[in-house]
Amino acid sequence: MSTPNKDIEKVEVRVKWDPSPPGAPAHDLDIIAGTYFADAPYGSPAYLVHFDSRSPDGTINLNRDSRTGQGFGFDEVMTLELDRLSTTYTRVVVGVAIQQRDGRKTFAEIPNTGVQVREGYTNLAEDDFSSVGAATAATVAEFVRGASGVWEFHGTVRGFDGDPDAFAEMMGSRSPGA
Repeated sequence: MSTPNKDIEKVEVRVKWDPSPPGAPAHDLDIIAGTYFADAPYGSPAYLVHFDSRSPDGTINLNRDSRTGQGFGFDEVMTLELDRLSTTYTRVVVGVAIQQRDGRKTFAEIPNTGVQVREGYTNLAEDDFSSVGAATAATVAEFVRGASGVWEFHGTVRGFDGDPDAFAEMMGSRSPGA
């Protein structure tokens, strides 16, 4: 039986925030994506995409990277071409981590944070991180390939406490810290 529902094919995850006050250490938020194999959907990621990297096959790219939040609109943008991703990957988790090099910083301490998950002109999800204000990182999107090969989107924002390296290893767990 055919269905009129379209598969999620190409998605953009966009993050914005205001820069820190003059003289203060810069606010630096980073989008991180982790891909997971079918036989280990909640283990360690098969690979990560973040600043200074891209997926081996070019299907996940960080198109815009900011270290300060200066600029208009969204400061970081990552594109995920799920329709081109190898069938060996059945799960992709996307998160946002705050760099902690100048001391511990949480979402509540960074003004005007926001994230959008978009497919074309359609917003799949939007959030301002207020529900995870005490966190230093958060997952913002999960894409799961169903048995039929169709990608499903889950937009739950889940907070984590830790530096970006620790977050990258935990972000695909079933629950924070698991």
